[in-house]
Amino acid sequence: MQTSTRKLIQAIFYEIIGIILVIPIVMFVFDESLEVSGFLSVVISLVAVSWNYVFNTIFEFWEARQIRKGRSIYRRILHAIGFEGGLAVFTVPLIAYWLDISLWVAVIADIGLLTVFFFYALVFHWCFDRIFGLPESAV
Repeated sequence: MQTSTRKLIQAIFYEIIGIILVIPIVMFVFDESLEVSGFLSVVISLVAVSWNYVFNTIFEFWEARQIRKGRSIYRRILHAIGFEGGLAVFTVPLIAYWLDISLWVAVIADIGLLTVFFFYALVFHWCFDRIFGLPESAV
């Protein structure tokens, strides 16, 4: 599969499943409606899709220049930390604004979401690579 097509398919699947995970979490933790939780999830997803494409382009550029090829657990953890950490820069202010909470509460909320998404990212990308194969940068 071509690199751009692979990244786009990966991002879309990742975010659709992510939206399905986030909506009930926001509804439960912040006692928000389906509409508020759903809209916030979709906006976060749009930010994440954009970041996903940019981050994976940078990551694969770095990965292609590594001596060791393949995707070890170490490389997968590095990928998940880099993606989720970068995403937090964008999502913390968004969560604080949308839910009308302090930045500190938004950081705590984001840490909770990042913890869930850290493990989700590891599992998702492993499954994605098993189904669609490794990208050119990893072979």
